[in-house]
Amino acid sequence: MDPSGIFLWIQSQLPGWLALGLLIIDFCVRVVALGTIPYRRKASVALGWLILIFMLPFVGILIFLVFGSPKLPARRREKQHEINQRVKAATGHRAIIGESSHLAEPLSTAAQLNYELGALPMVHGNEFGLITDSVHCVDRMAEEVAKARRYVHFEFYIVAIDDTTRPLIEALIAAHERGVVVRILIDHVGSIGYPGYRSLVKLLDESGLMWRRSLPIRPWKGEYQRPDLRNHRKILVVDGQTAFTGSQNIIHPSYNTRRNRKRGLVWKDLMVRCTGPIVDELDAVFASDWYSETDDALFGEFDEELDAPPESAGIMAQVVPSGPGFDHENNLQLFTHLIYNANRTVVVSSPYFVPDNALLTALKTESQSGVDVRLYVGATNDHWVVGKAQESYYDELVEAGVTIYQYRAPTVLHSKFILVDDHVTVIGSSNMDERSFAMNHEVSLFIVDEEFTRQMYALEREDYQAHSAPLDAARWRERSWVRKYVENVCRLGSSLL
Repeated sequence: MDPSGIFLWIQSQLPGWLALGLLIIDFCVRVVALGTIPYRRKASVALGWLILIFMLPFVGILIFLVFGSPKLPARRREKQHEINQRVKAATGHRAIIGESSHLAEPLSTAAQLNYELGALPMVHGNEFGLITDSVHCVDRMAEEVAKARRYVHFEFYIVAIDDTTRPLIEALIAAHERGVVVRILIDHVGSIGYPGYRSLVKLLDESGLMWRRSLPIRPWKGEYQRPDLRNHRKILVVDGQTAFTGSQNIIHPSYNTRRNRKRGLVWKDLMVRCTGPIVDELDAVFASDWYSETDDALFGEFDEELDAPPESAGIMAQVVPSGPGFDHENNLQLFTHLIYNANRTVVVSSPYFVPDNALLTALKTESQSGVDVRLYVGATNDHWVVGKAQESYYDELVEAGVTIYQYRAPTVLHSKFILVDDHVTVIGSSNMDERSFAMNHEVSLFIVDEEFTRQMYALEREDYQAHSAPLDAARWRERSWVRKYVENVCRLGSSLL
């Protein structure tokens, strides 16, 4: 209904002076939104908000006031800036610690880019082990915690206690009881709705160990920020010697819901066990999040470790944190930089693939330039709107030459990684969507090593490709116009999800 139609309806229901007043307010909301919402926002995000406000001015502006700011409260951003400066001071303002003359220029510039945006430096002397089985990974983490002597730092998006996770939770409590310092961060909104979370909260409270909710939404306790800004990181550090990170949450692979079990859904993740200086970098990310939630500045404990003498052996790697505490979309900038510098191969695995224009253009450009671009997504998706928005991109990707593989149901693909040519692997918690780029705290490992990347290609070939079906482009184009319409509507709103 156009504004004149709205006015006529209002006029028939309300006194003339009130109807005119509402119409003037409606007009002012639209004009102000048109000139203010696009400021320093991506065009796609601004357009999504403007469409919502123009369609539902009063409701739209209220939603915008609650969800419109992609930034954390000023105090949290100040803490992140403080920690970034301490990182730079502790690492001598060096983007790469150790010998780097053998690095190809696109890789050394990628390390410099990451460092300037707020990452830690690239360091030598690391070793990494891939863990592809979620239940086995929980057991491995429990074993490491059982050996802890000094401290354990635990930070995950979704945590619940169940038959799978109980050994790890009990290992954390046992470590606390024998005098190990145990600190736990659990995303509040991410975990709160899952079976086993309330039992976990009760158990942790009774244990007396130190734990906090990340980004809590409890206004009655003075705890509030934009509700959909979440801490999506997955980090476990034990004694500064061993760390785990990747895509996995601490919950049964079915996520314990009746609906998932009925459908036989099981989440497929990829985790990395880390040793070497990279462990201290992951620990520094935990320390920054702990400081944000508690005002307890652990970071000083790591200053000397971050400035440890560089090793010349071992794998080179860099920790790249990202999220609304940073001024820029660190993960997105790294991904597009690496993709644009590919010469032969780009492999992307992402359960939620809703790219912005920069990432979409990078993938299409490289494919059209002769680079073999392969994208792995799930044939099934646990978020219907996101899944439909994702499907709206398939046509143009296939036309550009990108090969799309759909991991077969009932497995839900949840692994997140990128492979570029022979030496580059990026593994972490970050999806390829606007939420992961701008609204979630994420952490990624930027690994430069030929042997490790060869292992990743073998995993891709023997697991991901073997259990996926290539998208049939001709058949896909024949889907109904109703389905295309739904996809396009979901795509339009995907920037706000």
